[in-house]
Amino acid sequence: MPPFRRTTLALALLGAASCFNAPQRILLSQAVAATMATSDAAVHDPALILRTMERVADWQLAHPTGYPLEDWTEAVGDAGMMALVGISGNESYREAMRSAGQKNAWRLGPSMYHADDYAVGQMYAELFQYSREPHMIAPMRAQFDYMLAHPRAGSLNWKTPGVQHRWSWCDALFMGPPAWARLSAVTGDPRYLDFAIRNWWLTSDYLYDRDEHLYFRDSRFFEQREANGSKVFWGRGNGWVMGGLVRMLQYIPERHAGRARFITQYREMAQRLLSLQQADGLWRPSLLDPVNYSSRETSGTALYTYALAWGVNQGLLPRASLNRRCRKPGRH
Repeated sequence: MPPFRRTTLALALLGAASCFNAPQRILLSQAVAATMATSDAAVHDPALILRTMERVADWQLAHPTGYPLEDWTEAVGDAGMMALVGISGNESYREAMRSAGQKNAWRLGPSMYHADDYAVGQMYAELFQYSREPHMIAPMRAQFDYMLAHPRAGSLNWKTPGVQHRWSWCDALFMGPPAWARLSAVTGDPRYLDFAIRNWWLTSDYLYDRDEHLYFRDSRFFEQREANGSKVFWGRGNGWVMGGLVRMLQYIPERHAGRARFITQYREMAQRLLSLQQADGLWRPSLLDPVNYSSRETSGTALYTYALAWGVNQGLLPRASLNRRCRKPGRH
């Protein structure tokens, strides 16, 4: 089986591998190993794939991380749980998310403007979309309304005081904009989506390298170089962006004037990232210097696989081009 599909299959199932602690990574590694040991036919068995996803999710729910429930580390896992509900039909995962929201009193994180602290709002909005209980999004909506009325403008330079009150690092594009887009969709208020799109491109215009079609993590890396002389592009960080692109496109209406620009960037990054996949099917912590950073980046790989698979399923990427890439694992 081609490396792209085999090695990364189980990693992509929940899309939350970046948050796993050591025991969780052991479980996930076991699931990956079991998947890779099966035949091609078994790997393509939907029942096997679903069982693997549910195994990871069940273990996660039985072994809480200890992080605050509104923390970004929890929010990313919540996104995977909500996605799993949609394909498994197992309501226990949705009920687990409802329970977490209730324990939070549906509040966001402690910092009003920091994107990490409202990532959990993505789960709240998706629950509201299902049950239409206004209290689920009431604190989030009040906070976002306040932020609209009191914006934090200014430089995205990382050395600027208060810079993390803006989307000044590439990870923020997964944490923040999709929450705003989801709130816009469930309330019908276009201001939230307008805010997400406008600030996405402020960040992108600052951190996106138009030659490499990759994002710098933040402004500290503009002039840094790897040992091989290449620019410094963080594997996981670009994974956050790819995941954020998908989660924005899921909620930008088909006829929205801003959608085409997101699709263009998504395709640019997808093509570039496919060229950087390594022979074992994974990516490396430093995308342009895999020799000096040879460890396998499972978090970034999970996010890339999620984003690439979504693009194929939505017709944004040609399936044939991915298959050709898989048959040539030695090409970097």
